[in-house]
Amino acid sequence: MNKLIHNKYYLFATEFFAGMSVMAVELGASRLLAPYFSSSQIVWTIIIGTIMIAMALGNIYGGKIADKDPDPKRLYGRIAVAAIWIALIPVLGKYIILGISGLLILTISNGFLIVAAFLACMVIFVFPLFLLGTVTPSLARFSMDSVDGSGEIVGTLGAYNTVGSIIGTFLPTFVTIPSVGTAITFLIFAAILLLLSTLYFVSSGTKSIKCIVGVIVLIISAIFGAKDSFAFWEDNLLYEGESVYNYLQVKEDGDSVVLSTNVLFGVQSIMMKDKQLTGMYYDYALAAPLMAGVTEKEEPKMLVLGMGTGTYACQCDRYFPNLQITGVEIDEKITSLAGKYFNVPDDIPVITYDGRAYLSADQGKYDVILVDAYQDITIPFQMSSVEFFTLVREHLTDDGVMVVNMNMQTDEPGNICEYLEDTIASVFPCVYTFDVKGNTNCELFASKNSQMVPKLETSVFEMEDNELKKFLITKTGDVIPYAGGDLILTDDKAPVELLGIQVIDSIIKREVAYYKTIYREQGIEGVINHI
Repeated sequence: MNKLIHNKYYLFATEFFAGMSVMAVELGASRLLAPYFSSSQIVWTIIIGTIMIAMALGNIYGGKIADKDPDPKRLYGRIAVAAIWIALIPVLGKYIILGISGLLILTISNGFLIVAAFLACMVIFVFPLFLLGTVTPSLARFSMDSVDGSGEIVGTLGAYNTVGSIIGTFLPTFVTIPSVGTAITFLIFAAILLLLSTLYFVSSGTKSIKCIVGVIVLIISAIFGAKDSFAFWEDNLLYEGESVYNYLQVKEDGDSVVLSTNVLFGVQSIMMKDKQLTGMYYDYALAAPLMAGVTEKEEPKMLVLGMGTGTYACQCDRYFPNLQITGVEIDEKITSLAGKYFNVPDDIPVITYDGRAYLSADQGKYDVILVDAYQDITIPFQMSSVEFFTLVREHLTDDGVMVVNMNMQTDEPGNICEYLEDTIASVFPCVYTFDVKGNTNCELFASKNSQMVPKLETSVFEMEDNELKKFLITKTGDVIPYAGGDLILTDDKAPVELLGIQVIDSIIKREVAYYKTIYREQGIEGVINHI
């Protein structure tokens, strides 16, 4: 008989590391999905929901199987299988996500992100966490010789599981994912589970094929999975890695260097090698300093909330050299990339802080405040509400201008940009919008100063001849007033994720309509041939 199963410390260790692994896999799941589906509250809801389903089913099954067949080798065999599955996630996970997304994008019309993320979670994470869900009831059965003291045993096992879960929450977030990445985080916890299982079988003198297979899979995954790229189709990456907040990649072509925090959703920051305009929304946002009359002031100040790698700050530093610029960026890793790859001047300070929290603590007044913290559907609700924009208004000078980059503009009524516009118009008396041609971005300018657009028109013509002057002269007529409506977001009610999904659905419909027609007429073979 295996003496380990009668060692309460080994049983407690099993419970402890099982709880730790469940939470580590949950957090790893969020990072695996984020480059493809974002890290919004909706994606987190899907992850938590599917994992709770898996754990609940595992608890039920574990209790039944423990009563029916109380042999501990069954439990530790299941733990070994869970370890094998988790070890395979770094190698196969991203291909499963892309395969599911590729099939669904041609077959569903609404809720693509929700359905795709849910199915990906079900396929990748439910089975191993279902197996780990059998641990607690099985260990409770092995630990009880009678009903006497059963409450204490169950309570102690639950406590070890909870403490393990707490550590499994903090360890990946603050240690393993930022330092070694998501893939190795999966492998670390797969190895822990495999070690637990192997110790049991070795101590009982029993060979376990599952443990042997687990060791082989772990080695193979460490070789092929740990160094593989999320964006495996990219061949020009200068950097790919992860921070506490983001998946990050920096890529370069002949004209520019680009930061992306999401594989499938484009550019977050860009540096043009020739130091000219970007051809993107940043160029339109350069109207804000002119609206605020910074060229006529001795020491005008600007605050950038969502500094990224400094695209807008660097442009303003180039065209408005008298402007004192401060950046706020929550992700310190992005700030370090800005210095390494994007040539942000040393005299532009960057504070590592949440944008709203910084405004709450700061007493300064600014001539221009840029709000550029919105990425695909991961719009932070606390930076989209009446309360937030009121805080911005209080930090502006009397003729100061807030410029907000909104990146999911559509023609459909009730879209997320309309909500943001109405919310801002309820706070600022003067609001203007500036559509960026060729994409879904829209720049919004807001101020207490009713003369900001006439000031723009005057200031543009007074500028020295340069590329920006030529650009803005042709665009000033495109700035249009916004009257505002009753679609108001507040701290209490700001359903930005659901509104974002509506836009994503409309974008997907538009982009894949051609291929859906081919799919209906010629099937998947026709789509492959056209691609």
